[in-house]
Amino acid sequence: MAVARSEPTAATRETSGAPTAEASRLGQVSWALFDWANQPFFTVITTFIFSAYFANVLVYEHELAGLKAAHPDMSAADLTQRAAAAGQSAWAFTQSASGFVIALLSPFLGAMADAAGRRKPFILVFQLLLALGCAALWWASPDRAGWIGLISLAVIVATIGAEISIVFNNAFLPNIVRPERMGWLSGFGWGMGYLGGLVALFVVLAVSRPSLLGLAPAGSPPLFGLDRATYDVERLIGPASALWLAVFVLPMFLFTPDGHRSGLRPLEAAQQGAVTLVGTLRKLRHYRNPLLYLIAFMIYNDGLAAVIAFGGVYASATFRWPTETLGVFGIVLTVLGVVGAFVGGWLDDRIGSKRTVQIAIVLVCIATLGILSVSRTGVLFVVDMTEPAEGRGLFGAVQEQVFMGFALLVGISMGPMQAASRTLIGRLAPEGMSGEFYGLFALSGRATTFMAPFLIGVLTGLSGSNRLGLVVVLVFLAIGFALLWPVREQRAQRVH
Repeated sequence: MAVARSEPTAATRETSGAPTAEASRLGQVSWALFDWANQPFFTVITTFIFSAYFANVLVYEHELAGLKAAHPDMSAADLTQRAAAAGQSAWAFTQSASGFVIALLSPFLGAMADAAGRRKPFILVFQLLLALGCAALWWASPDRAGWIGLISLAVIVATIGAEISIVFNNAFLPNIVRPERMGWLSGFGWGMGYLGGLVALFVVLAVSRPSLLGLAPAGSPPLFGLDRATYDVERLIGPASALWLAVFVLPMFLFTPDGHRSGLRPLEAAQQGAVTLVGTLRKLRHYRNPLLYLIAFMIYNDGLAAVIAFGGVYASATFRWPTETLGVFGIVLTVLGVVGAFVGGWLDDRIGSKRTVQIAIVLVCIATLGILSVSRTGVLFVVDMTEPAEGRGLFGAVQEQVFMGFALLVGISMGPMQAASRTLIGRLAPEGMSGEFYGLFALSGRATTFMAPFLIGVLTGLSGSNRLGLVVVLVFLAIGFALLWPVREQRAQRVH
């Protein structure tokens, strides 16, 4: 079974930024399927379903009970707001902690993988961490408040596993496709990821509320005997995501060509990787254009990551949405993400990666400002509304509809921003240094990503307001856009 038409030699890879022959279509599709395999973790765990459960049920109920005991005279509205803020802060700190570890490890491991010549062994290790972290979420039962710290640790481990394995998978891109098709394949990968997340959301919705999809009579309990009172569905998505990963990541391991072994033992590869990384960091002053892009990406990506990570948490806290509403919310945004990713890949190859990213940043800024203008009792900051009625239909309140309108703009914009950003570093990296620069790209994408959640957590905790905490997003997006402006879209010359 052939995995590539012609796999480039190590010497070719070091002297050329593009493969002498592309990987086979099967190898390229298998590479893109990696995004499909990993996306349920990001979609149903860190973005829409489990994150909201963690913040607005697990932590919220524990914090609410403590606040009632400590402040018996506090109003119900203040108790609710402070408990919701505590939940958002707790989730923010899990994202901040994982981001800090990823920032420390990813560039070194990327350089080590380049020295070893093969990336799949590294991917395997971190995918196992992701699977184990996901599986552990089953024990996030609402009656185990004392386990919140352990569940937070499981989320952190899983996030580290997901993000670092993506670093190595991204580094395949310049070696399996011609430069003029990198934008298409990158966009295709993101689109496959969003499709995977979409399917996962439909599965969650079908299991949680089967009557919505005509699978059971109205008012039926979740499928498979799962108990809504103990949040079985929300907890089961962890092990289910691990199983999904195990099945769909296999084609990448089987059919996408890896690099040739360098002959170095693991310790030797680590030493050479460290030396190479230090040398690359020292030489960055000679790569000013890629360096400026990495700094810009570091900032604007933090803003986008925060919007993605906290959109579901914010909506759930504001409107007290149940799992099925969050599922529909996620499905709608993911559908637009699919469209945006494919359109973004097409746009990337026609107007360039930089312009595609710039357009996307502006749209996300507008959408974020709009989202923050919506509260439970008003829209657009100055228009007062009555609180949403109990028992209302899906997105039945005007506030929810306005919120959804701006959220849809985020959905259509995030795919192009992410896909074009990944392509742009491949276009800027010097020949033979793709692994190092994708490692630096991951460092850039995570070097301050822990800062945005950290600042959100701090501001949310200090202000007691979920809305004020998310103002951080706009600051990061605006600064990143300004830094991106002078970047030139051209490959850097390698400095020896």
